[in-house]
Amino acid sequence: MNLPNKLTMLRVILIPFFVVFMLVQICGDADKWIALGIFVAASLTDLLDGKIARKYNLVTNFGKLMDPLADKLLVSAALICLSAMDRLAAWIVIVIISREFIISGLRQIAADNGIVIAASYWGKYKTTFQMVMICLLIVNISALQIVTAVVTWIAVILTIVSLVDYMAKNRQVFMEDK
Repeated sequence: MNLPNKLTMLRVILIPFFVVFMLVQICGDADKWIALGIFVAASLTDLLDGKIARKYNLVTNFGKLMDPLADKLLVSAALICLSAMDRLAAWIVIVIISREFIISGLRQIAADNGIVIAASYWGKYKTTFQMVMICLLIVNISALQIVTAVVTWIAVILTIVSLVDYMAKNRQVFMEDK
């Protein structure tokens, strides 16, 4: 197993630890900071594994499958925890996770037809705002309540915009062969 794949697996392994520090009182107020550290570290492995894989030509089928899956597992776990803690509305969690399932399905259909759907700038902005939103919601600092609300709304809007963008740019994937 190469280094990028090990980093991807590390991200998956960190998820249960993240969830425990989010939902179980172990270290008092330090739990949220530990959870934040784990989330940030796991998120950074995503940036790192992709850069290493592309730079050193270490792209593998395992990585192609597991990297996006690990990302979705991490973000979904965070969103579900935040919803369970009443820090994030369930409908927002549903919108974000639904978008991920739809885009994954679209990519699968495209791949079956020999089409590769690259990440768009909208998708990258969406991911950035979702990560910042999650971090702000984890720390839950009352002085940042307005900033957190604004970032959350931007993340939701970008989630929807990126979905519409992917669907519009790739509508040929849904066309039946004639």
